[in-house]
Amino acid sequence: MNQIPENPPHPGELIKELYLKPLGLTQYRFAKCLGISQTRLSEILEGHRSITADTALRLGIFLSIEPDFWMHAQAQWDLAQKKEKIQDELSKIKPYSPEAF
Repeated sequence: MNQIPENPPHPGELIKELYLKPLGLTQYRFAKCLGISQTRLSEILEGHRSITADTALRLGIFLSIEPDFWMHAQAQWDLAQKKEKIQDELSKIKPYSPEAF
């Protein structure tokens, strides 16, 4: 569990800060380049929608970045969010030990 970053950024934040702003693209233009709706992109950028395999593939082609980078970023964010929500339950689980059985 220690391998999960405490506060990883949502992939939408990465897109906004590392690509959208530096490239000087509007959300509308970026969405059109990806072949998705502006609403879909906006929801991703605001952290209200996840990166799907479809979106990861589109981002991979357009930004010349492996799609699994985006899938991994989404998984890290999802894990961190879930860990925060169920931390009390997780703390009750003990690592497997053959002696315990």
